[in-house]
Amino acid sequence: MAATLRQLEYLVTVVDTGSFTRAAEQLHVTQPALSHQVRALESALGGPLLERLPRAVRPTPLGRAVLPHARAVLADAQRLHAAARRTAGLEDGELEVATVHSIALGILPPVLRAWRRRYPTVRIRLREYPHADLLRAAMAAGGADLAIGPVPTDWDGPVRELGVEEFALVLPSDDPLANPPDGALPLSALADRAWVHYAPGHGLAELLDQSCARAGFLPHPAVRTEQTAAAPMLAAAGLGPALVPATILPPTLDAAVLHPHPPIHRPLAAYTRTRPDHLTTTFTEILATHTRLTAGNPQSSAGRTTQIDCAD
Repeated sequence: MAATLRQLEYLVTVVDTGSFTRAAEQLHVTQPALSHQVRALESALGGPLLERLPRAVRPTPLGRAVLPHARAVLADAQRLHAAARRTAGLEDGELEVATVHSIALGILPPVLRAWRRRYPTVRIRLREYPHADLLRAAMAAGGADLAIGPVPTDWDGPVRELGVEEFALVLPSDDPLANPPDGALPLSALADRAWVHYAPGHGLAELLDQSCARAGFLPHPAVRTEQTAAAPMLAAAGLGPALVPATILPPTLDAAVLHPHPPIHRPLAAYTRTRPDHLTTTFTEILATHTRLTAGNPQSSAGRTTQIDCAD
């Protein structure tokens, strides 16, 4: 039978007070209960730990060998409980957040800024994945405390929907199609163009292929990039049109930013494996408050919405 924390605490208190009576008073237990636990500890460790003298108690050689380790275990337990209290009170701790590249770039910066201002001592460890399937698999395998990405299918744990993310078309400012009357452009109008595409395995490559397939063509790549942030810059430079999350567009981008017709959206969510703890719940609340997304599943006045169910 292994020693328990309670038994180690009893042993240390008896030695420190020099008396079973005073130790029982300090621990708020009866003396018979205290004696019973000490005997149980002696049985577990294979010999007497305390020598009972007429007016005092002193540790035996075995007791003196055990005492430093008992004190260390109790100190570690106190630090453990203190760390748990600080984390529960959002005074310390670390939260592991997993997401896809485009969300880390376009959505999380204001969220993390708000978190840092409010809880500067609670660290965030960010893990990024190129595809929603990889994110889901990593989350299922215990790779993070919270995942943020496209709404996962067939997910058994809690899911909190955050809203829908809009996508935009980026063309050079001098492109002949850069100024449609209503600011919206059908993807089919770009069927003969070479596109700024994404690298194979990147979730947005799949999204672009699906969106163009719905418009009746497959996009021919002029260039492929692994960096989500590079796509609008390459499009502005004239390499081809790009379909990008509207949230990643820099405000100083010198390009034409158009709405695809019909609009393209994807629902996003925060999800966990089990019921989230206080730290995870608090981060999710700040995420929901500071995430700039459209609520629900909007329908454009110009036509139906194309909703993408997968992709980065």
